[in-house]
Amino acid sequence: MPRGTLLAVTPKHDARPTVGIEEEYFLVDPLTRTVAPCASRVLPVAERTLGEQVSGEFTEYQVEAKTAPCGGVEEVRDQVLGMRAAVRAAALREGLAVYASGTPVLGARLPPPVREDARYREGQRRYGALTDTSAVCATHVHVAMPDREHAVLVGNHLRPWLPVLIALAANSPFHDHRDTGYACWRTMATQLLPVSGPPPHFASADEYDRAVSRLMEAGALVDEATLFWDVRASAHLPTVEIRPMDAVTDVEQVVALAALVRAMAVLALDRVRRGDTGPAVADHVLRAAYWRAARDGCTGQGNDPHDGRLRPLPHLVRRLLDDVAPVLDGFGELQEVRTVLRDLCRRGGGARQQRQAHAHRGDLRDVVDHLVSRTDRQAPVVGPHAARR
Repeated sequence: MPRGTLLAVTPKHDARPTVGIEEEYFLVDPLTRTVAPCASRVLPVAERTLGEQVSGEFTEYQVEAKTAPCGGVEEVRDQVLGMRAAVRAAALREGLAVYASGTPVLGARLPPPVREDARYREGQRRYGALTDTSAVCATHVHVAMPDREHAVLVGNHLRPWLPVLIALAANSPFHDHRDTGYACWRTMATQLLPVSGPPPHFASADEYDRAVSRLMEAGALVDEATLFWDVRASAHLPTVEIRPMDAVTDVEQVVALAALVRAMAVLALDRVRRGDTGPAVADHVLRAAYWRAARDGCTGQGNDPHDGRLRPLPHLVRRLLDDVAPVLDGFGELQEVRTVLRDLCRRGGGARQQRQAHAHRGDLRDVVDHLVSRTDRQAPVVGPHAARR
């Protein structure tokens, strides 16, 4: 996330902490359905409506929007719909469309066109061809924490469940004109970076900060913002940031996942306050669980965080919901989250929907049309190809 455009967060922490969402979107040419390197044109238009809530990302293909701190699901929903509409309107003025997906369905030019930003240019110089994987989009959730110490220890409790979040949000089966065989190819592609995926288990914020310092000394990081762990203590905000999820096309799924993640963080915070620093799941076990979640998505099997055994993903989701149900119920969000997650497990999530869109005629342009129309609920299917259906 670029400096100077940080998501604001309420500094006060109570039993109902604020939650904020960052979403990344692809800009797309509505005729060719390929991603368009036009962020520098779209951003000034979007900023007229969203101000600092919209910013660029590593490549010219992407735009990021972020909510203000939200107290509950209705506020999250309203803000996500509003920022999607604003980004879409800005793109439309430049003759473009927008979609939310973990990967560009029809691929992207390599090396990707990097935005004119000193940090991004340094990242491209330092990481070389690894930045070819940077044209991907994610959903990040921030949950307010009392301080950095609590944020780090809460991350310990969340890390065993990161694969389940990957599976629920999986929305990147296609990349560069082909089915990858994975529900979440973005997860696999980004594991090449030197500091990515699940973080280690940390005993304290001091240990966390020492690890970051060593990584900086080794040259593995440009700065702390290039710490691409999937759960991390924010360097600038009193939040824990949960990052393993693809950009999700369906707004109701985004809202439910944000509510679920906040409830997980609240439950973890309660355990930290009782002296529990979190389960030390072995790194190799968690890496294997990442691979399985990325491959199968929400309709296959996943590794149980408690014993590492394979179980149907719906079983793991039910267990997670049972754990956080008292928190969600207290916030008045249990029924909505339960309904959305049950539907995800029964019908499949974004990856399955993309494959269904492709199966109709075997044309990947249909997948792009599906993503554009679902990213904004008012967005029409784009392009003359869609009109010939």
